Amino acid sequence: MISILVVEDERIVAEDICRSLESLGYAVTAVVSSGEEAILKAKEENPDLILMDIVLRGEMDGIDAASEIGSQFNIPVVYLTAYADDRRLQRAITTGPYGYILKPFEDRELHTTIEMALYKYNMEKKLKESEQWLATTLRSIGDGVITTDTQGFITFMNPVAEMLTGWTQGEALGRPLSEVFYIINEETRRRCENPFEKIKTGRTVGLANNTVLVARDGRERLIADSGAPICGEDETFLGTVLVFRDVTEKRKMEEDIIRLKTEKMESIGILAGGIAHDFNNILTAVLGNISLAKVCANREDELYRILKEAEKASMRARHLTQQLLQFSRNGAPIRKPASISELLADTAEFALRGSNVRCEFCIPDDLWPVDIDVGQISQVINNIIINAGQAMPQGGVITVCAENVCAGEEGLPLKDTNYVRISIKDEGVGIPEEYMEKIFEPYFTTKQKGSGLGLTTASSIMKNHDGLISVTSQVGKGSQFYMWLPASQKGVQRAAEGETITVVKGKAKILVMDDDESILMVTRDVLNHLGYAVSFARDGSEAVEKYKKARETGNPFDAVLVDLTIRGGWGGEVTIQNLRDIDPYVKAIISSGYSNNPVITNFEKYGFKGAVAKPYSIEELSKVLQDVLHGK
Repeated sequence: MISILVVEDERIVAEDICRSLESLGYAVTAVVSSGEEAILKAKEENPDLILMDIVLRGEMDGIDAASEIGSQFNIPVVYLTAYADDRRLQRAITTGPYGYILKPFEDRELHTTIEMALYKYNMEKKLKESEQWLATTLRSIGDGVITTDTQGFITFMNPVAEMLTGWTQGEALGRPLSEVFYIINEETRRRCENPFEKIKTGRTVGLANNTVLVARDGRERLIADSGAPICGEDETFLGTVLVFRDVTEKRKMEEDIIRLKTEKMESIGILAGGIAHDFNNILTAVLGNISLAKVCANREDELYRILKEAEKASMRARHLTQQLLQFSRNGAPIRKPASISELLADTAEFALRGSNVRCEFCIPDDLWPVDIDVGQISQVINNIIINAGQAMPQGGVITVCAENVCAGEEGLPLKDTNYVRISIKDEGVGIPEEYMEKIFEPYFTTKQKGSGLGLTTASSIMKNHDGLISVTSQVGKGSQFYMWLPASQKGVQRAAEGETITVVKGKAKILVMDDDESILMVTRDVLNHLGYAVSFARDGSEAVEKYKKARETGNPFDAVLVDLTIRGGWGGEVTIQNLRDIDPYVKAIISSGYSNNPVITNFEKYGFKGAVAKPYSIEELSKVLQDVLHGK
């Protein structure tokens, strides 16, 4: 049994490697976590092979340890690493490794790399015997294998390679690798560089992405391939070996998994929206009763102060549910003027809640308002802030800035209008250069548990807002995301500082439709306190029937307050259609715990005269009724 020494400083990774090795039939002689221990165990155990992590804690990394082991004990080393930058790769090559495998990897890939490493090692000891062993081994593995001589002409093909390329070994022997192994880029459809040209320079070629193998009969297969040079005892270049596999079915499986993950995310969004809706219904009863009690209390009493504090707490709870609703939003943006400075502060606080990261803001007082869908832009900011926080596992500072940018000032592919530019900078690990062009692609992620949809969604939302998102980054120093949003020509509607909404009483007959008993009761009490006469309906059909009878008897309703969603009955949209058939001038107000629903945010389009989002205070309900009844 082949004995292997594992050098890995991450305990969980080491245990996983050991399980894989044992399942493949290898014996693990020991597991160590540093270069110094690796040298000692190599001397004591004399394993057949060493799996060496390049990046190790301590003064000696894996490359230094492999160099020392190679000079003292002549034991073959296969490097394991999650990093594949050219500088580290070139340094590792100087130690003469027998393999190089990128984490994460599959058992088949691990098995192939180990067997190839052992083969190369044995070939150096006894070339002629090793050649025969190579042919037997390569024919038995499940990957396609092709070897070439020093000029790039094929010297060997195993049965899997014959099946994938459509060439038999007899036909392929002596032909250039590029003629038999014809590969193109999946996206550009351009022919890829001949792997032999890379390998002959001494480079180990890692698994390629988006590579399509075009067989002799024209059939195309998505493949993953790797290759390495074959060298003699004196480092003489003897040829190359190329290993590749058909990953077409694997890609289909991954796409199915991605689809399921996407559906899961959508389900979570629906769940979050449903929870927020139900919680808003509960808050409506709580806030309504508190508001009513506060109105009835003497302003000088301690009770009034207590009720006011309870009302503030309810308002904070309402803000939390609104944030949950924002993250459940999809579809085309519903844009209106908004203050981006307030949104940045609120969303950053929400995204970093419970983390060891803090935000610093650099936002001018004269920042222009922007035309945005608050929920969707909040989702963009949330995604970027969360990514920034995750890039700093030890904690740190995220710097959030915003500034006004005049039309044409930036020289970017944007419309000729004014913009607000936002920048979000972290002090994290940074993004490797080879990933920079991919981070906005669907499902691209470097996270073990990431979906790869966050930045893709952010990019899509920004485009739908006629905006732009970009990024700059430096490995080890952090990343900075930039966003451009069109400035609004209109001001943000808001109450003046310290201004309160006055409770205005009235005399009118109101029909209230809701399926929640507690909301009906508190709404009755509030409206009665305001001087209104109230009737109830628990679904749309009952509301329409009562409205119709009231008109027929000469005692019509002055206004109707209807809930957007009714379990098992007509909701607000169907109800207003039927009410307008009876009375085209019906004064209907839509209400819902889904405060960001298009019917609430754009109520006039659906035939309503006003809207009030749950939970609402007595002051808010009073104002909406006055506006609708008096045509404001």
